[in-house]
Amino acid sequence: MHALLPTTTVGSLPKPSWLAQPEVLWSPWSLQGDTLIEGKQDALRIAVHEQTRRGIDILSDGEQTRQHFVTTFIENLSGVDFDKRETVRIRNRYDASVPTVVGEVRRERPVFVDDATFLRASTDRPIKWALPGPMTMVDTLYDSHYKSREKLAWEFAGILNEEAKALEAAGVDIIQFDEPSFNVFFDEVKDWGVAALERAAEGLRAQTAVHICYGYGITANTDWKATLGSQWRQYEESFPLLQRSSVDIVSLECQNSHVPMDLIELIRGKKVMLGAIDVANETVETPEEVADTLRRALAFVDADKLIPSTNCGMAPFPRGVALQKLSALSAGAAILRDELG
Repeated sequence: MHALLPTTTVGSLPKPSWLAQPEVLWSPWSLQGDTLIEGKQDALRIAVHEQTRRGIDILSDGEQTRQHFVTTFIENLSGVDFDKRETVRIRNRYDASVPTVVGEVRRERPVFVDDATFLRASTDRPIKWALPGPMTMVDTLYDSHYKSREKLAWEFAGILNEEAKALEAAGVDIIQFDEPSFNVFFDEVKDWGVAALERAAEGLRAQTAVHICYGYGITANTDWKATLGSQWRQYEESFPLLQRSSVDIVSLECQNSHVPMDLIELIRGKKVMLGAIDVANETVETPEEVADTLRRALAFVDADKLIPSTNCGMAPFPRGVALQKLSALSAGAAILRDELG
């Protein structure tokens, strides 16, 4: 584990072709029953092996045990009917058929704790686990019970806090909340979004992170990005609030992005998980390109608070490309580490 510039990924890595269809985001499982459980664990072992071999310091599960970063968590809660579906706009960008909240939402059992325990037993390196953030969960459902995005978010925040505490007890070092919604619903971020996130992270000794990105390279996202102009300043809305929040680490995208680097100044004092690998482009970055992105960030974040990472998950990539990008991330961080001595 490198004390300076420890590398990590935001979360997902491609799944093996025997587990799910390659290069398809949120692809259904190819296995069932006990074979699926064994297959997920084998895939997690491979993810740990590849991250370690390619010099990643803080390991994730590569989301090998999850089909979708939000709904897999929600599937394990009561009060949500997956057969009763409605079409909603997701993050004001695309329509999706989503499950319906029909009653009080509750966590009847641990969701990812067994998987996290397995990950913990598979490596001596620090581990990070991703959970969906409250606002992004709300945005991925149709609510016919609470009739209030805020009320439902607070319910989810409490549930996430229970799960986060159980993950911490299983040995997870960093708990990451994924909140892409923070780049869209600015009024809600101010009114209750950051507060609900803090509720989800309350009382944890593990470090907490919030990941806010511009999404995978799917058409709905690339079309939306094309409307954002030459500078993407969405972070300007949430960063000042997050700078004053209890969250330890803020994860943002940078590489090949129109996010002005100086926005990082708005979270001065926080640890910054900086996206130095593009996930919407299969061209593999050179170590020098990665080092350059990280080097430019040092004007706005102290080196001891910088965590080189990917822009978002890499699930839709061909496996070879994703692994080459991991190597580039490690090599780029190593160049800068040498310079800093």
